[in-house]
Amino acid sequence: MASGFQRGKKRIPKLEGRGQLESVEREGPFKEWLGMPDLYRYSLIVDGETYSYQTEDAELPVAIGDRVVFRYKETRAGNWVDRNSLGVAIDPSTYQRDS
Repeated sequence: MASGFQRGKKRIPKLEGRGQLESVEREGPFKEWLGMPDLYRYSLIVDGETYSYQTEDAELPVAIGDRVVFRYKETRAGNWVDRNSLGVAIDPSTYQRDS
């Protein structure tokens, strides 16, 4: 039998967040341990909900006022955005086809 498969254990699907980015606060840089790059912790407010995001980047790929989309997990410590899942939501109606 192939290894790596678990029977009976259901994987909890990631939740998807979408909305307008209202506020961003940055903390850091933090050194977790020697040899690891500095980490920055961001507190994001999207449509009135607070999310935490941790990354090595000093600047976010999004700005206040952007419509954003991301995957996240709900934990006891709050809602945590998955690394590298934060981006600008693309609205197809804003694109025009060049002919």
